[in-house]
Amino acid sequence: MDLLEDLETLKFESGIHEEDHNWLYLLGRSHGLMITACAHATFFCKLLRNLRKSVPEKRTSKCHLTGLCEETQDDDALNVGIIGGGHLGKQLARTLLQLVPIPAENLQISTRRPETLDEFKKLGIQCFYQNTSLVGWANVVFLCCLPSQLPNICVEIQTRLGKDCIVYSFVSAIPVPRLKLLLNHTNILRPQYQCAEDLAHIWGANKEITAALQDPAILQATCPYSPAGGISLNIKWLEGMFYALLNFCTAKDIPHSQVLQHLSELFSSQHLEACKKDEAAPLKFQAQDFVSKIYAKNLSQKRPFPLFDLTTVQLKETPFSQYLSNSTTFQDRFIHLYCDSFGISLTKEQEPEVSTGSPSQ
Repeated sequence: MDLLEDLETLKFESGIHEEDHNWLYLLGRSHGLMITACAHATFFCKLLRNLRKSVPEKRTSKCHLTGLCEETQDDDALNVGIIGGGHLGKQLARTLLQLVPIPAENLQISTRRPETLDEFKKLGIQCFYQNTSLVGWANVVFLCCLPSQLPNICVEIQTRLGKDCIVYSFVSAIPVPRLKLLLNHTNILRPQYQCAEDLAHIWGANKEITAALQDPAILQATCPYSPAGGISLNIKWLEGMFYALLNFCTAKDIPHSQVLQHLSELFSSQHLEACKKDEAAPLKFQAQDFVSKIYAKNLSQKRPFPLFDLTTVQLKETPFSQYLSNSTTFQDRFIHLYCDSFGISLTKEQEPEVSTGSPSQ
């Protein structure tokens, strides 16, 4: 509920000179970007958590990728760390807590001013200023810091990053190749957003993000395949997300055949209304959807996928690029799974239009 709805003189706009009103669209754009960024991060964590629960865990004394000693943490838990306790870091933490949902004990925030995060401490979230400790603990690390702070943070944490730790960067000023050099790390995701001049007025400026993502119109506008809302996402993020899921399974030494089965089941869940009307066309991923046909032919059933360089995936064409462009079945299932993961089921009339060619760049 907007407490200022009928109190015009207390609204932000009332203090703006008339000649500056044409800049007010920046409020909606900023809020729209925040909502969209939190929505995609939440969806990724939901997928990773669900995949973590579905794949069998191999209990070995050492991880073949990281060389770390036997795990002491809960094998089914998804540990998420946030570096940066500013506006974005706080909004992301609230969204992950409420909408994934991530238990408080599985979320940590590292910031130079942990004393400003009392609301999160009261919920049981560890808030401190120990970046190296956070990245050594987390499965996923969200970078929500300022661009000027990032180089020093990267120097600090690069030696503590395990190869299977996923770094998700919201620092828009630092491109993927530069992040790779700064972190000496390849398991990096970085969404890239563009705003159209005719930005839709659906985003608002005062609506809570968790409430906004329960609004069907706003949620559909955040969908990577939807052109609505005026905020577009480079679809290479979607490729990177899938290869990040594969890397997660490779780190656990899961045979690639099992990984493909679990991913196919995830996107063909019977509880999705979309699947009930499309039983004749089940979604089934193949190894050649992610690797070359020659590599797939020589990949034995019990071998895991290789560890993919996510920075390369987000910069170059991959086998999955063609799959995303050509599979309308996947695009339809993805839209329904995306909305369903936020508790919203689309009717036929609500389904957004999907581009038949290569998705938005």
